[in-house]
Amino acid sequence: MKKMFICLVGMVMAISLAGCGGQSDAQNGGSAPDSSYTSAVQVLETVIDAYTEEQKFPIGGGDSENLTSEAPGAFDISKTEELDMTLGLPESEAANIDDAASMVHMMNANTFTGAAYRLKSGVQVEEFSEAVKENVLAKQWMCGMPDTMVVIDVDGQYVLTAYGADELIETFKTNALSALDGAKVVLDAPVVENGF
Repeated sequence: MKKMFICLVGMVMAISLAGCGGQSDAQNGGSAPDSSYTSAVQVLETVIDAYTEEQKFPIGGGDSENLTSEAPGAFDISKTEELDMTLGLPESEAANIDDAASMVHMMNANTFTGAAYRLKSGVQVEEFSEAVKENVLAKQWMCGMPDTMVVIDVDGQYVLTAYGADELIETFKTNALSALDGAKVVLDAPVVENGF
C-alpha cells in the first residue's frame, strides 16, 4: 500500500511540475505577455470610445468583403494585397500577424487610415514598425499625401498604425495612449516625399 501511495504522489508531482514548465514565454522572460484585449477590433473600439463627439469623423472599417460603417471592422489577414493597398502593411509582414482591424476616413484614406494588428509571438515591434513605415513611404499617393504617421505598441502584443492629417493623427494618438493599457509610441513622424 505504501509503495502504491508513493507512486501516486510521484505521479501527481510529475504532472504538476510539467504544468509549471508550461508557463508562457513572458513569465520566463520570453515574448509578449497575454494581452488584456481579445481582438484587434476591440483595440480600435477602445480608442474610438475615448473620442469626444467633436473629435469624431466619418469612418468605415474592415476589408472589401466585411465593410462596416461608423465603426472599426475586422480585416481578413489572408487578403495580403488588400492589407498592403488599403492599410500600408507590406505583404511580407502579413505572416507576422494573426489578427487585424481597420478604421479609415470615409471621404479620403489619406486624411486618416488606422489599423490594429495582433503580432505573432516573437515578432519584434520595432522591426514590424520599420517595415510598415518604409512601405507607407514608398506608396504612390493620389489626392495628396498624408501629413503624419504614428505607430503605437499596445502591451507588446498589438500594434496600432495610423497616417493622415496632423490633427486627426494627434487626436488618435492622444486617445490611444489614454485609453489603452500599456500603450506607448514607437514612431511619430511627418511623412515627406523623400523620407520620414
